[in-house]
Amino acid sequence: QVQLVESGGGLVQAGDSLRLSCAASGLTFSSYRMAWFRQAPGKEREFVATIRRSGANIYYADSVKGRFTISRDNAKNTVSLQMNSLKPEDTAFYYCAAKTGDYSYSDYRRYDYWGQGTQVTVSS
Repeated sequence: QVQLVESGGGLVQAGDSLRLSCAASGLTFSSYRMAWFRQAPGKEREFVATIRRSGANIYYADSVKGRFTISRDNAKNTVSLQMNSLKPEDTAFYYCAAKTGDYSYSDYRRYDYWGQGTQVTVSS
């Protein structure tokens, strides 16, 4: 079956960096657009970044633009999120997701597969 497994979360201070990774199995990874979403307690799941099958067509939420970088390695079936200059408002559970097609890439309801998530906590 399809599995997406995130890793790399943790507790850091404001201004620090973290790198999240997501390892995919059970699907033809290169056929899927991949994305990162996050969810803070009491809030709706929020789009963070997405990358197309080929590694092109990368989009970011305005709140992370210039600080976060999404990348993928189709040979290793992995997608990563490099997070720099972290802020306390970046604190959330971060999820990796996969979908076919390129439409509605920021709508979490359009994604087919999800990982279990990894916690990122940024202290001030």
